[in-house]
Amino acid sequence: MNQSYDTLLAKVDEAGICTLTINRPDKLNALNQKVLNDLQNAVQDIAEHEEVDGLIITGTGDKAFVAGADIKELSELDTETGREVSEKGQSIFQHIEELDIPVIAAVNGYALGGGCELAMACHIRIASKNAVMGLPEVSLGLIPGYGGTQRLTALVGRAKALELIMTGRFVKADEALQAGLVNKIAEDSVMDEAYEMMSSILKQGPLAIRNAIRAVEAAGSKNGYNEEASLFGDLCGSDDFKEGTTAFLEKRKPDFSGK
Repeated sequence: MNQSYDTLLAKVDEAGICTLTINRPDKLNALNQKVLNDLQNAVQDIAEHEEVDGLIITGTGDKAFVAGADIKELSELDTETGREVSEKGQSIFQHIEELDIPVIAAVNGYALGGGCELAMACHIRIASKNAVMGLPEVSLGLIPGYGGTQRLTALVGRAKALELIMTGRFVKADEALQAGLVNKIAEDSVMDEAYEMMSSILKQGPLAIRNAIRAVEAAGSKNGYNEEASLFGDLCGSDDFKEGTTAFLEKRKPDFSGK
């Protein structure tokens, strides 16, 4: 990826892992429309870049992943523009969630409001020990608008989601882990832990990883079981399936081709 963005840093390493860093340290990496526009373009670039096998999203520094939205921008919204902004954020975050590659949020500090919603749009969340997460929109007379009400409910359940959204309170890493909001707390470097997990994922069959993402996305829908069976069947006809089972029987590591 050779693209450059005003508010993001994008880097792809030799293993095909792209690190996308929200880069507004003077504003604790807060989201504004410029960041959202850059995110929209970057995610589209990543989706079209065949050399990217996994994505890690984080924020510059160790104080904040994304500390929230630009309150000045929010204060200028009315009914019509508010709906438009919400739908735009939902669309961008849904695109992240629906990427065919694994996406890990390395939550390094504050992940509040839109930052928490961005983290929840990722497939996996690893938190630093100083991570603080929350959806404080009710303190502004708002609710989460970038998919937060839906994803938080899916992650922690209806009762816990209502508690966190209606109180607007912040939760530290330990409570976030206990509630199911994050998958893991990093012992040392959150980025090192994210790379380690991503490297483990990328050792598996790439077609299987892609279909696993699609199958889980269908969970809870009327067609979820049918989708799982269809995706399972597709994989049974793949070269990767033949290689994986042959390697197991021959007691060697598989060499997946992604076909």
